[in-house]
Amino acid sequence: MFLLSRKYRQLLGLDITTSSIKLIELTMAGGQYRVESYAAEPTPTNAMNEKTLVDPEAVGEAIRRAVKRSGAKSHEVAIAISGDAAITKVIQMPRGLRDSDLEAQVEMQADQYIPFPMDEVSYDFEVLGQSEKDGDSVDVLLVASRSENVEQRRAAVSAAGLTARIVDVEAFALENACRLMTHQMPDGGIDHCVAVVDFGASNTTFSVLRNLKVIYTRDFAFGGQQLTEEIMRTYGLSMEEAGRAKKEGGLPGNFQAEVLDPFIDDMTQQVSRSLQFYLASGSGREQPDKILICGGCANIAGVADVVQSRVGISAERGDPLGQMKLSSRARAQAVQRDATALLTACGLALRSFD
Repeated sequence: MFLLSRKYRQLLGLDITTSSIKLIELTMAGGQYRVESYAAEPTPTNAMNEKTLVDPEAVGEAIRRAVKRSGAKSHEVAIAISGDAAITKVIQMPRGLRDSDLEAQVEMQADQYIPFPMDEVSYDFEVLGQSEKDGDSVDVLLVASRSENVEQRRAAVSAAGLTARIVDVEAFALENACRLMTHQMPDGGIDHCVAVVDFGASNTTFSVLRNLKVIYTRDFAFGGQQLTEEIMRTYGLSMEEAGRAKKEGGLPGNFQAEVLDPFIDDMTQQVSRSLQFYLASGSGREQPDKILICGGCANIAGVADVVQSRVGISAERGDPLGQMKLSSRARAQAVQRDATALLTACGLALRSFD
């Protein structure tokens, strides 16, 4: 058992990706969230193979550095596995079962839906409510992953001297975080479709929400790393030099026209293609009313305006921290600069308030 319905207080949201390790701590006072602490560290070279964590000790040391720099006090964290490492299935169970009986029923039926030996799997479930298919049943969300996917992340957290209290799924964390951006959605997202595009370093997630619930998601290989590599090739820089130049500037005058504009074109094409996939994925699909651009690439000046003009849908840079207070410690760690890339970390940190 490993996720969904566990209730613990003061969890750090810890997002481990191929490029960076981001840690954020949220508190609440007077009905308003506050960022207490934040830090990010580069993911050690070769510690991740795509989305698989292969060197828990190295990642653990980077987490330890992030915790120290952030000044976070909690030693308990919420982490996430990638969506393609998880199996999710909504199943029906009889209404009125006691918790122990429901757990036994799910355990008996789980092996019908999980294509691995049950002793190699971590799984959990959550009752969603009465089933629309059968009034005498409830819908139950079953989520499972191979235990090694979970244990690799637990081992990294343990190597940092922390405890993983919740292991979530990135897609659920993203959905959770989207409620932090309702101030940017028409009518707070209620009775509207909103697309959220989260550009990572090497992978991007395109999600569509209806009433703040994800109804479609698509992951694809594209991200800011491609811009870094193009800067390397064009100007003969090392990876580290190119990454620094991308963030801090100082590139030659032809950078905008020869490197950045073509990359923005690629970003826009990816959004347009994802919209087409979404609209073709089922009957009754509605065009989103708004697109929120997130991830590190969202900080490229004018990118939301380009997407809006070419796709024909209102677009804006997503900001999950836009209505939060910030501690002086978090502000000093440049959390506002990194805000667009903190969807998963924020979604995990929000598990403190379940």
